Amino acid sequence: MAKVKTKFVCLECGYESVKWLGKCPDCSGYSTFTEERIFEEKNASKKILDFDVKKPVCLDHIEIVEADRVKTGMEELDRVLGDGFVKGSLVLIGGEPGIGKSTLLLQVSELVAKKEVDVLYITGEESLSQIKMRADRLGVLSKQIHILPETNIEIIIETIKKDHPQFLIVDSIQTIYTDEITSVPGSVSQVREITNMFMNISKNMGITTVIIGHVTKEGNIAGPKILEHMVDTVLYFEGERLNTNRIIRTVKNRFGSTNEIGVFEMGAKGLIEIAEPSKLLIESKKEASGSVIGCALEGTRPLLLEIQALVTKTNLPMPRRTAIGIDYNRLSLLVAIIEKHLNVYLGAYDVYVNVVGGFKVNDTSTDLAVVTAVLSSYYDQILPNDVAFVGEVGLLGEIRSIINFEARQKELKKMGFKYCFTANTDTVISGFDVKLIQNVRDLRKTIKG
Repeated sequence: MAKVKTKFVCLECGYESVKWLGKCPDCSGYSTFTEERIFEEKNASKKILDFDVKKPVCLDHIEIVEADRVKTGMEELDRVLGDGFVKGSLVLIGGEPGIGKSTLLLQVSELVAKKEVDVLYITGEESLSQIKMRADRLGVLSKQIHILPETNIEIIIETIKKDHPQFLIVDSIQTIYTDEITSVPGSVSQVREITNMFMNISKNMGITTVIIGHVTKEGNIAGPKILEHMVDTVLYFEGERLNTNRIIRTVKNRFGSTNEIGVFEMGAKGLIEIAEPSKLLIESKKEASGSVIGCALEGTRPLLLEIQALVTKTNLPMPRRTAIGIDYNRLSLLVAIIEKHLNVYLGAYDVYVNVVGGFKVNDTSTDLAVVTAVLSSYYDQILPNDVAFVGEVGLLGEIRSIINFEARQKELKKMGFKYCFTANTDTVISGFDVKLIQNVRDLRKTIKG
């Protein structure tokens, strides 16, 4: 009997090796290699040459064709997609278990079906009765939605060719398998091959396909990184399970802008769109020390956020630094800036910072709000509710100007704010006051008086 040949594949990036490695040389991940069998493909050279030869086309002769889109009517979702689903596109939605991915796509199915679009929902994790119970709770009643409980890709493809759906949902990609590969469903080889099959179906038959992907404990979509490279659009569904707020974030979009977000609230009858997320995120703010309003930019949308800080004495030899909603390393850097340029010794204090509402901030324009919140708690000084702090803080203590300041001003004015502290000197809109601040040293006077 011939010896079975195996290879080791990195679960994070798909790097292949003939032996097991503790650290991936490509993505530097630890303990990410898994063993898989190697299957030699017959007549591989013949298969490579068996395709239609296409001639290069001059750039001047290429015509721009407007993408044919299907709007769901759910404005927050259409926003992150770039004005709706593109016909024939492959969309990947990732998120933690129980966050609401299946709920979202069932609601989308109902909205799309109302536009006389045939929908095929493939479920590999739930039974028909489970899907029906959720659909009844969400009010999904359209007769143009068909459910297929199947995990074999060959059977799924035959069903697609027979029924010719216009909208396809796969829940989830990690449960689908092909008989051509003997590895378990969810393995690198299976996920890569299944995704490639769905991509060919979408492009050749013009079917809009949405696939659900599980995420790892680090928050990345499970499976090889090539999965995200293969699809047209990648969306992340974020939020805390104990919090009703949900956020859809675009991290890749071949048909629109990236880093756009859509904000929802999880209710008893499904996801509800939040037209004014800034109002939702700051509506519970109270006048208290350590509470400051900042303004982050997500794509083209400015969002007002309440940033809370708590500075308290510690008896521990190593003071705690806890960051929820912002990067921990960023908080450590800002604490070091405060100690250096304001002569405020925080080595004997624990520092806790939280972005209210379970929102995660990557915009450095919230630096000034974080520093102000920490100082406000340290000095136990309450700041007015109608003032915001917007700006990036440099290592030298300087406050740097930010982009798209006009849009942020409009959002602040719309939410009832009278003025903000910032380093921007560009256009100031009427009816709004801007107070310039050049260095963090100026914050001491601002807070105290």
